[in-house]
This record gives sequence, structure tokens and C-alpha cells, in this order.
Amino acid sequence: MSPPLQGRVALVTGAGKNIGRGIAHALARDGATVLVNGRSDKAAVDTVVGEIVAAGGKAVAAMGDVSDPAVVPRLAAQGEAMGGVDILVSNAGLRRQTAFVDMSFEEWREILSVALDGAFLLGKAFVPQMIAKGQGGAFIALSGISTHVGTPNRCHVSASKAGLEGLMRALAVELAPHRITCNAIAPGAIDTARGASSGPSPASRVNRPIPLKRFGTVEEIAAMVRLLVGPEGTFITGQTIHVNGGEFLT
Repeated sequence: MSPPLQGRVALVTGAGKNIGRGIAHALARDGATVLVNGRSDKAAVDTVVGEIVAAGGKAVAAMGDVSDPAVVPRLAAQGEAMGGVDILVSNAGLRRQTAFVDMSFEEWREILSVALDGAFLLGKAFVPQMIAKGQGGAFIALSGISTHVGTPNRCHVSASKAGLEGLMRALAVELAPHRITCNAIAPGAIDTARGASSGPSPASRVNRPIPLKRFGTVEEIAAMVRLLVGPEGTFITGQTIHVNGGEFLT
């Protein structure tokens, strides 16, 4: 049997490490050709590409800042040269810990520009490819639990993720005639390597016990992405899927 994603082309942003890396591996493992995006860490992106190729998959590096309107068309051209993108995963984002009273407008805009503006620019660039191919498609945005429970010192992150979820709901309806599904995934506390600017994990600061009494894994988030973008997920659209061990219940 052919792999379920064979012949599909995917772009995964922020894929040099952590959840993005896991998603890239999961999609490649099931046959997709993956454009592995990173903003500046070319070594990390090349490592992920090398890992996928070594495992028998197909992947290429796609470097660029997704919040830059001048850069995203170049990424789109790279996807077009590969036959057009079918699967778009907007995972890139910045995490900062800054009190609201100390937050500058510049920092506010920087955080929103990557997660929210980036998803808008990516959609504008890649959705036309999905429509032109006429085979449907999938657009996934990575949200987070903090926008649902309220997390101090991260109002800009929470606002950007809330915007992402709204964008996916609106596009789910607008793009349904083209059989393009649009969903958000909101991870809870996931065992990842955090940058210094991210601060401590919110789960370590707020008394929100996780019923399953453990952190989630990158692989568990990647598996949900894989479900939504594959043949099993074609009747799921406009949803925010929570993967958090019961820490937040909808």
C-alpha cells in the first residue's frame, strides 16, 4: 500500500526544533514531501532535513521569516516548484514573558507579527496553490492552552493565539467549497526545550494540575496534526483541538 500522504507537499514553519520538527518528521514518515522552514537557524533546519532524508523521506530546507511580506512569496515559489503545497502548518511563533505594564508596543507587534500575521501571509501565499491543484488541502495553526486559561505576562502570546483560532474558524467556512480544512491545535504543557526568553513553563507557575499527571510529548502533537491533514481528517474543520492531558476542558 502507498503511504497515506504520498504525493502531498507540506510546509511546516518553525520546524527546526521541538513541535515543528516532530510534525515535519511525522508528515515525511507517511510520505509527504516536507518543506522545513526556519527563520534564521539554518543548521537546525538542515539537521531536520538530513534526519528525514536519512530515514528514507523527502525534505528540503525553506528558510525565511514568515512575518515578512517580502519573504513569504519566495517560500510560495519554492512550493510551486515542487508542484504546489497541499498541507500548510503554521507553527512558527515567539514566546516571551513580559508584564503588561512593562510591555512595549514594539514587543506586542513582534509577537503578533510572527504567529498571526505570519499565518495570514502564509495563507495568502499558499491557499491559491491548494485551490489550483483542486485536490483539497489542509491548513493547521498551532495555538496554545494559555489563551484559554489566562496566563500572566503573556498577553501578547495569548492574543496572537486567540487570533489564530478565529482565523481558522473563518477560513474553514470560506474555504470549504474548495475542500480545504482549517483547524487549530492547542497544546498544553509539552516536554520541549524552551529558549531563555520563554521563561519557565506556565504549568510550573500556575496551580493547574494535569489530570494525566505528566507533560505531553512532541510526538503526541505531531500525531494530531497528522490525523487532521490526512485522509482520516477530511470531515474535521473549523475546530480548536485541545491536547493537554485534561488540564483544560472545553
